[in-house]
Amino acid sequence: MKNKRQGFTLIEIMLVVIILGILVAMVVPNLAGRGEQAREAAARADIEANLSTALDLYELDNGKYPATEQGLKALLKESTASPVPAHWNGPYLKKKKIPKDPWGAEYVYVSPGNNNAEEYDLSSLGSDGVESEDDITNWIEESYN
Repeated sequence: MKNKRQGFTLIEIMLVVIILGILVAMVVPNLAGRGEQAREAAARADIEANLSTALDLYELDNGKYPATEQGLKALLKESTASPVPAHWNGPYLKKKKIPKDPWGAEYVYVSPGNNNAEEYDLSSLGSDGVESEDDITNWIEESYN
């Protein structure tokens, strides 16, 4: 009897490596840039839903939004700074901490807002950390073309 070994030949292994290389070459370009899109979507969700809802609840209880000086901290702890909230009923954030934007920076809060004079401006400075076109805001930039 002949001792026959079973296994893969070098050609079979090379074919598998080539096929995997082709699949990776097709998939990687589709995934590139998705991380930044996910961070932008998370910041937009915080601004348009999470923090916005908490600020609206604060305003319902107290008749006005926290002042800029009180900041988003007023959503977690009753502020003693002027204007002192009339009927604070917080904390207004479920996780009991102020979220940072997906790039690790604080959200920018101004009340009354420069862009939303009746309410507040809330924004993230985006990936570059400075005021620029990549900022995510709760107001709509008007363009005049």
